[in-house]
Amino acid sequence: MQDSKRVKVTGCGISLRGNDIDTDRIIPARYLRTVVFDGLGQHAFEDDRTQSQKEGKLHPFDDPRFSEAEILVVNRNFGCGSSREHAPQALARWGRGIKAIIGESFAEIFFGNCVALGLPCAVVSAEDVSRLMAAVEADPKSSLCVNIEARQVELGAQAFRFEMGDGIRQQFLEGRWDTTAELLANRRLIDETAARLPYLSEFR
Repeated sequence: MQDSKRVKVTGCGISLRGNDIDTDRIIPARYLRTVVFDGLGQHAFEDDRTQSQKEGKLHPFDDPRFSEAEILVVNRNFGCGSSREHAPQALARWGRGIKAIIGESFAEIFFGNCVALGLPCAVVSAEDVSRLMAAVEADPKSSLCVNIEARQVELGAQAFRFEMGDGIRQQFLEGRWDTTAELLANRRLIDETAARLPYLSEFR
């Protein structure tokens, strides 16, 4: 089985400013009709990007300076709105793939959908988010590290403490976030247990 552990996630950052960015902005509703997630990445923030172009502005997800970004830095209540799992799927498929998100707070269902993808969401203070955003925008090539084991975001010599529930953190450290992989890895035990259950053996 492929190693699913998430101990440290390292990569360049991308800053996306604004509170209450909902899932419809992350991936517009018209893309929910797809039965697979392939290709969703190119449509991440599509309407916001189009609007920025009309206003003569450059959306961060269109900015070539952030083309190598793998860690997203956001503000408060990111991922609010609908429960669509397409939102984190689109982020994970954009560019090189977002592999971790740092923010002030996250909508609960969005957070859970991220965990199911192995996409850690690290909660830091508003002040630290501001510092990280400024650093990323000043030097898009700088490397961020979401150190789940140490519970801190590392940027050069700086370290920013983040919050993450103990249970979720252990799932990432032990690779237990991937429930499908866990089931497949324990197929023999599942079959043995099923064989001992009378209400299942009747149908064999």
